[in-house]
Amino acid sequence: MDNVGIVVDDLKAVTAFFVELGLELEGETTVEGELVDRIVGLDGVRSDIAMLRTPDGHSRLELTKFKTPPAVGAEPNSPLNRLGIGRIMFAVDDIEEVLARLQARGAELVGEVVQYEDAYRLCYVRGPEGIIVAWAEPLS
Repeated sequence: MDNVGIVVDDLKAVTAFFVELGLELEGETTVEGELVDRIVGLDGVRSDIAMLRTPDGHSRLELTKFKTPPAVGAEPNSPLNRLGIGRIMFAVDDIEEVLARLQARGAELVGEVVQYEDAYRLCYVRGPEGIIVAWAEPLS
């Protein structure tokens, strides 16, 4: 997999959230033009993109802010059982430390921090714009 893409409204705030989580901002750009229109199947596209790399260097997250045409809304704060991509999960070393840092940036715990068998401590949080991010702290 090359990357996961998320369309956002506040590119700066969402980028800052994921940088605080430990992702590295690789770069930012604006894309537009006929080729972009043909790729995404929309006319008159102009969008800003922030590309972030995971700390292990194996995956990337592409955040996109559509200037034109404007992004279409989704149900804010939808529950986890909605159709579509429900969440992104990251492995973390210390779930409480990460939770405290990201709560300072507005993240809200969806449920509880729970130990899942003898394998992980897990939690789901709602970040900026309702994006669900899960964290898994391996117990081994």
